[in-house]
Amino acid sequence: MSSPQQNNSAWRTKSNAHSLPEAYATVPVPMHGSRLRKLMAFSGPGLMVAVGYMDPGNWATDLAGGAQFGYTLLSVVLISNIMAILLQHLAVKLGVVAERDLAQACRDHFSAPVSFCLWVLCEIAIAACDLAEVIGSAIALNLLFGIPLVWGVCITATDVLMILFLQTKGWRYLEALVAGLVFLIGACFAYEIIASRPELPALLRGLVPTPEIVVNPAMLYISIGILGATVMPHNLYLHSAIVQTRNYPRDYAGKSMAIRYATADSTIALLFAFFINAAILVLAAASFHTSGHEDVAGIEDAYKLLTPVLGATMASTVFAIALLASGQNSTLTGTLAGQVVMEGFLNIRLTPWLRRLITRLIAIIPAVIVAAMYGATGVNKLLILSQVILSLQLSFAVMPLVWFTSSKLKMGRFANSITLATTAWIVTAIIVTLNAYLLVQIFQG
Repeated sequence: MSSPQQNNSAWRTKSNAHSLPEAYATVPVPMHGSRLRKLMAFSGPGLMVAVGYMDPGNWATDLAGGAQFGYTLLSVVLISNIMAILLQHLAVKLGVVAERDLAQACRDHFSAPVSFCLWVLCEIAIAACDLAEVIGSAIALNLLFGIPLVWGVCITATDVLMILFLQTKGWRYLEALVAGLVFLIGACFAYEIIASRPELPALLRGLVPTPEIVVNPAMLYISIGILGATVMPHNLYLHSAIVQTRNYPRDYAGKSMAIRYATADSTIALLFAFFINAAILVLAAASFHTSGHEDVAGIEDAYKLLTPVLGATMASTVFAIALLASGQNSTLTGTLAGQVVMEGFLNIRLTPWLRRLITRLIAIIPAVIVAAMYGATGVNKLLILSQVILSLQLSFAVMPLVWFTSSKLKMGRFANSITLATTAWIVTAIIVTLNAYLLVQIFQG
């Protein structure tokens, strides 16, 4: 049986260039402390990844799903979250065992043309995701302060400077900012759920899947959008990189511990993300579907209707604050994901500020153009479309991830078990099948 140290022989190149080299192994892990201390040392990357599962793109799809179909699509949110927990576990394994992120692994394994195509697809997905995030933040700034959308998009670009400043202070400061914003979002939606008073029996029934989800084309379109918004392809690249920021022994025992605690970290964080996504859908179902406002498809519509429908004076303002925190949080992690993808696929080494500026501009420029051309009109449809694009790209990230982590040549004793590999391939098949069906529906009009 091969040892972890022998696994690098299965890769064509030795992994000397670490992901996010300025942060590699900078967070100490107590090897002889309690389980709680170890879990706290590994806590952080999970929340940074979970941010991508509660971005403004999720808001658009969840609001549309809840307003149109009540609690029915709650089961889709749950299933998508379970898939996300599994796939993020595989991303952790790849980063810890192979000591390379998913982009580096793809560049090492595939030919240059294939790697380049995968990079282009990933950049498109990141641009689509960032489009949702910056537009979501811009909408929140517009609702709260009356700032025009174009200026709001430009303001969100300052996250580049924020990342650079916090990383000079230490990786933990960046994680603390993300965690603070995540818990602010959670507190906002706890208030919204209490104010909306959802029907508990109907909510529980919504957690059980129904055949109508697949049969109804409109429901299926929103469902695939929820899948694309929940299981984020760029998060697989990001997680496999940031898990390497922990300073643990790079031997069998150290890697086993890292996988165990990093998986616990991401699972807890993603369960919190499930609460946020479910809360958005439940809020829409309880507030709009049951009151006859099934045509609510946009964030602005939801903002305007929440206070009069619920009779809670702070409902709309709290909703907008959570949206702003969500959008800004997502742009922080999206920028880091862009850096990981560009460095990993292209092996480009630039100074941190220039790397982040380039990856940020790739997404900011299209967002400014869209905001200038469409304004508030049609923006929410673009948000949902961006999540469908993410879902379509998901297959090209998931298949290599499952392939690499199931290979005993590449992972040694850490390779996926038969049960885990089979489950992962079933999840992959579901994603590919749904995306293929969606493409057929799109081309058939």
